[in-house]
Amino acid sequence: MSLSRIISGFVAIAVALGMIIFGGWWFTVGIGIIVYLGQLEYFQLARAKGIAPAAKTTLALSQIMIIVAALNPNLVDAIFTLAGTIICFYLLFQPKLATIADIASSILGLFYCGYLPSYWIRLRVGLEAPLQTSQITLENYEHISWIDPLSWPSSLTFTLLGFCCIWAADIGAYFVGKFFGRIRLSEISPKKTVEGAVFGVLGSVGVSTIGFWYLDLPGSPWTGAALGLIVGIASLLGDLTESMMKRDAGVKDSGQLIPGHGGILDRTDSYVFTAPLIYYFLTLLLPVLKISN
Repeated sequence: MSLSRIISGFVAIAVALGMIIFGGWWFTVGIGIIVYLGQLEYFQLARAKGIAPAAKTTLALSQIMIIVAALNPNLVDAIFTLAGTIICFYLLFQPKLATIADIASSILGLFYCGYLPSYWIRLRVGLEAPLQTSQITLENYEHISWIDPLSWPSSLTFTLLGFCCIWAADIGAYFVGKFFGRIRLSEISPKKTVEGAVFGVLGSVGVSTIGFWYLDLPGSPWTGAALGLIVGIASLLGDLTESMMKRDAGVKDSGQLIPGHGGILDRTDSYVFTAPLIYYFLTLLLPVLKISN
């Protein structure tokens, strides 16, 4: 592993932790920047295939969706539907007749790079909204006991737990695959191995199980293991999905923004599909288990 990869990895984790801890608009702005840069890379991949997506319109509408996710998470689905409609209408009036590929790539850019990541904001910023719980700021650190996660706001706890599961999956898969991997997992990404994938999923399961047990959440440790399994698999499939798009576009990395890692999409592909799964697991399944107990 190169020095630049190690350094940029630590910097990325530090930035992510800062965003998660401060929450509120700090987290929202951070996700908004990641979404913007990720969409730029995505549209570059689309253009490499000769596709002409509605890039600027999709970029602007995605940022609106991110802001709405922080202000009123219940409206995000409506904004997503309206945004998709606006994109289709926009493509109708272009000088060059738009193709099915132009429309499809634009809507996928909105969904993959905007709508799905908005679930992280719903989880970190919007989860406490019905309780009117204030987000952590520089002024109220004294109300938090950092050695006792049970005293943290649930939005902070669950967001951090989700990120830790993904980190465990990524790190476990990388090291085990690199040093012990023998069986190729998929032609989509030749460097990925079955051994790495299995260990990555197990790493996610382990972190989630321990987290649920410590927090004494309903159904633990089994619910923790289930969430870890879901996150581990979704993280892997998110990585493979982005690899599939890069392979189709004929590029090795989605960009060169992060030294040793490639582009934003190369580092955030594991977080795309996991966000809504974590959100609905915690907001739909756990309350049912709590009532049944």
